Amino acid sequence: MTTQYKSETDCLCVQSCGAGFSLQVWSRTGMTKSIDLTALNQHGKVYEDAQFGSLAWSSCESRVLYVAERRRAKAESLPVLQPTPANGSEGAGPSGMEEQAGREDRSVYREDWGEGLTSKSLPVLCVADVHKGSVSVLQGVPEQVSPGQALWAPGDSGVVFVGWWHEPFRLGLRFCSNRRSAVFCVDLEGNCECLSSDSSAVSSPRLSPDGRSLVYLQGRVFGPHAQCLQLQLFDWQIRRSSLLLDVVSRPTPGQFAGVYDPLLPRRCWAEDSRRLVFSSPSRSRKEVFVVEVGSQRVTRLSDSSEFGSWKLLSIERDLMVVSCSSPSCPPFLRVGFLPPAGGEAGVAWLDLDDPRPVPDLEWRVLDVTLPPEEENAQYAGLDCDAVLAKPQGRRGSGRVPLVVFIHGGPHSQFGAEWNVSSAALVAVGFAVLMVNYRGSTGFGQDSILSLAGHMGRQDVKDVQRSVMTLLQSDATLDPGRVGVMGGSHGGFLACHLIGQYPDFYRACAARNPVINFATLLGTSDIIDWRYSALGLQYSFDRLPTPDALTTMLEQSPITHAAQIKAPVLLMLGGKDKRVSPHQGLELYRALKSRGSSVRLLWFAEDGHSLSRGDTQADCFLNVALWFLQHLCTL
Repeated sequence: MTTQYKSETDCLCVQSCGAGFSLQVWSRTGMTKSIDLTALNQHGKVYEDAQFGSLAWSSCESRVLYVAERRRAKAESLPVLQPTPANGSEGAGPSGMEEQAGREDRSVYREDWGEGLTSKSLPVLCVADVHKGSVSVLQGVPEQVSPGQALWAPGDSGVVFVGWWHEPFRLGLRFCSNRRSAVFCVDLEGNCECLSSDSSAVSSPRLSPDGRSLVYLQGRVFGPHAQCLQLQLFDWQIRRSSLLLDVVSRPTPGQFAGVYDPLLPRRCWAEDSRRLVFSSPSRSRKEVFVVEVGSQRVTRLSDSSEFGSWKLLSIERDLMVVSCSSPSCPPFLRVGFLPPAGGEAGVAWLDLDDPRPVPDLEWRVLDVTLPPEEENAQYAGLDCDAVLAKPQGRRGSGRVPLVVFIHGGPHSQFGAEWNVSSAALVAVGFAVLMVNYRGSTGFGQDSILSLAGHMGRQDVKDVQRSVMTLLQSDATLDPGRVGVMGGSHGGFLACHLIGQYPDFYRACAARNPVINFATLLGTSDIIDWRYSALGLQYSFDRLPTPDALTTMLEQSPITHAAQIKAPVLLMLGGKDKRVSPHQGLELYRALKSRGSSVRLLWFAEDGHSLSRGDTQADCFLNVALWFLQHLCTL
């Protein structure tokens, strides 16, 4: 169900029931209106995802804007062929056979938008008239783009949306903010205008309360799939964009580090239409910031010294709602009014919930300095950090075993925030080190760019350096009982580490790991990244070469499989389109053939994130038992 509030008394939602959808309006006393969208048969399934999905009232509160799959002609198992006379003659042969109009062959391949978006192919913009109970599909969207993230233009004169190019073919879009796209506006007569650059990657258009300004995020096409982004400002009156916030290449300590999240809150404008509020990481801490449109001044509104993560959920009439957490405290809500311009640093925050820290869990951020021999010559002077969570105080006289937790991406991060898996591992007796290697977000664009061409080396050394830095500074941890875990690129690094340091790590747990870049090339929904990871330029018509495939293989964990001694637990999603489950099977077979200890869990109905509730529970229990078995005595 997707919900959007209309006023203080009413809200609307899209309710799905089996294969059907209905648009419902609710008041405090119950449902006041329901439109059966399926029966109207104007489109396919309604999009409810964060990537494309929209649900917005018009200012007059009589029409609703949303995104759905384009209606398809009824499919046949085979084209319906009818004999027709050729040149007016009877009994024509093959030249007189024609495909019946209005039918589709169900065997024709239909592209989708990849992992997590497999049911999304051809979105359309839809407008429902609540009073009439009717639905229309907006015309005028350029044929070469797929629309999403739609909102009403000023005065409800049209619709603003992001259009992603789907020609010559679609690449995976989820977690990838580097896909060619632009901001468009189409009026209700079908006239369409491009408002942004058409050679960049954009997202999150947000209109100011006075309707005069539109902000959106903009980055580069291809290259790192997540990156530091520009914040662009479109002036609705002069029809021109200008730069509001630029990419931060290398932030100074304690200062604003740039924008990395490609999705701004739906409500992020101050009431004065001159300031924008958002949250963004600064190293491993997440902060809330406000930027003033005229001066471009950025001010921090949060204090992450106690709670390492502040996330803006919404701002309404200058009342901000944020979610705060730390590795030892689950999320709770805080609210505060945004002060007038110039006084933003004086926000008075009020807790709506009582923070409930987990007892006997302590945490800290570990800054890691890299030695000269591990520097990147092109991007010298970079560092990394890690977040440590561990049992508070020593338990008995023994040292605490350590689990090294590595994030995927690779361009994402571990914030100093609540992580239920880490907290649960601490509860059963482990210390957990969550490493932000060079290439993680929140450390500037230089850090992100430094990783290309150095995967399997630079990131591996960063993790190992972080672990050694910790063990040398914390005598409560046992250097003889260290395990490692991670998913996707985190699994890639975990498998590299047990192969490159076979006598150091005692156990490994990997979720949908990348094992062989070369064999992954033809099976992933983001084939561009297989080249970008090597520092190579990608184009849609690029074909693999022996040199490129050799480089891919050389940077892959499979080359170290013969050295692996640690017992390995693999968790694979049978429907993963990002990292094929055959990657994990490749390592499984290599280890089984050598008599190594390996266990494989196969989740046939799950994808890359292994996000189904039953899957998550199964994975955690197996990971905890695996580490207890191999790092502790049950």
